[in-house]
Amino acid sequence: MSRPGPSPSLAAENLADDDVDVVIVGAGFAGMYAVHRLRSAGLRVRCFEAGSDVGGTWYWNRYPGARCDVESVDYSYSFSPEIEQEWSWTERYATQPEILRYQQFVADRLDLRRDITFNTVIESVHLDEDGLTWVAGTSGGERVRARFVVLASGALSAVNRPDLPGLDEFRGRVLHTGAWPHEPVEFAGRVVAVIGTGSSGIQLIPQLAETAKRVLVLQRTPNFSIPARNYRYDPEQLARLKANYRERRALAWRSAAGTPFPPPDKSTFSVDDDERQRIFEEKWGVGGARFTRTFLDLMTDERANAEAVRFVHDKIRATVRDPQVADKLLPRDHPFGTKRICVDIDYYEVFNRDDVVLVNLREDPIERFGPASVQLRSGAFEIDDLVLATGYDAVTGALTRIDVRGRHGRLLRDEWASGPQSYLGMAVTGFPNLFIVNGPGSPSVLANMVLTSEHQVEWIGETIAGLDRRGKHVIEATAQAQQEWGEHCSKLAEGSLMLKANSWYVGANIPGKPRVFLPYIGGLPRYMDECADVAQDSYRGFAVT
Repeated sequence: MSRPGPSPSLAAENLADDDVDVVIVGAGFAGMYAVHRLRSAGLRVRCFEAGSDVGGTWYWNRYPGARCDVESVDYSYSFSPEIEQEWSWTERYATQPEILRYQQFVADRLDLRRDITFNTVIESVHLDEDGLTWVAGTSGGERVRARFVVLASGALSAVNRPDLPGLDEFRGRVLHTGAWPHEPVEFAGRVVAVIGTGSSGIQLIPQLAETAKRVLVLQRTPNFSIPARNYRYDPEQLARLKANYRERRALAWRSAAGTPFPPPDKSTFSVDDDERQRIFEEKWGVGGARFTRTFLDLMTDERANAEAVRFVHDKIRATVRDPQVADKLLPRDHPFGTKRICVDIDYYEVFNRDDVVLVNLREDPIERFGPASVQLRSGAFEIDDLVLATGYDAVTGALTRIDVRGRHGRLLRDEWASGPQSYLGMAVTGFPNLFIVNGPGSPSVLANMVLTSEHQVEWIGETIAGLDRRGKHVIEATAQAQQEWGEHCSKLAEGSLMLKANSWYVGANIPGKPRVFLPYIGGLPRYMDECADVAQDSYRGFAVT
């Protein structure tokens, strides 16, 4: 099952007993595959993980209702047909516990934990310019020297905790969806306030309503959400899926989003009003994020996008019985799909309950928190718990929170002070032999991140092996290549509607964060072709010495 690789690293004989070829930061999907892929190539690796087990995002996000928004059979590793057949998913959209069990199963199957140090934070990664090696410093005081570093710290892992007036006075429980307690949290008989109606809030709120005495939804910005139409797999259906797994994977690898569904073949106005409505209804009935690909021009033409907005608004009005509540739930400040599309189970339906109260913070803002209350402009609400469903410092936050220093002691967060720059989303000028998985300038959050992780780790593994075969030691992105890649990514984003939203895709949720569209929007196949061309052209854009 392991991929064939070269014999042990040519430089391994120059490493001390406590040194390694590669330090890997993070043991989520990307870090786990990095351990397996690089170790299989004969490299000595050590992975460091802040949690007590594998899982990454799915280790920390344990809030009620947490699910993936990519179908389970696709949101999984493709590199091992054996693992595909051995593991059986139970639902179309797997819950957090099931995804974590899958990751633990893979870790057991591949014996990954023997090279992972848990409950350990990488606090610093410094380049030793004399030997052009990296020294990683851990929260436990350990220093590990490595030829290469792979930062697989996660695009959605640096929790965003907003500065709320008086929050330090609040004496109730304060929970964040991105750092949920591992022990059960009971809400029976309690009044719970939730701030945030992005993906995590939209998944959480219907679950809270089932047990809490009352749920107060403090909505800053309404988001578009599509019903999941979730279901459990029956044995025959699962058997068919497994029988066709290889064909399904092939389709996914050549799809912009890394999922095995064909792109739309019609533009919005190539059909008449009735046919357009019929197609929208058909996709709404299928459910999930596939709705964003109903017509091929939804994300590039404002008139086309307005048709999708109209359709979703009509669905919200038809679902929520109180017209005033429904009106508060209508997203109006951004085009459809320019913020991350949410996939829900009974989200709009929950606002038909008498024990769920929706507050529009734009009209009725928070003035401050008290010991047992939240004071709005209109008055105070007594609450027992506060849940922050406020997301992450996405894509770059987990990287800039580490003290990463390259040539001449240059600090990565300083280099990115005016906006992140990279080459291929994997390398940064001035930081030789350091690679990022799902970094800024890669498809990351706009595609199936299990597949994007596999592809980038595979590319990194081949790059390191190629260096060793040629007796080379250092690879570093050039400043010109980095600049040109940034311009290429920006031009692609400007050709879409994505810049018309104040989303976390552009860092708008983090005060002071430079406004830069963070992911590569050209789609997974185009990105893979770009990476392949660079490698085949003797690593064009890199200095190899």
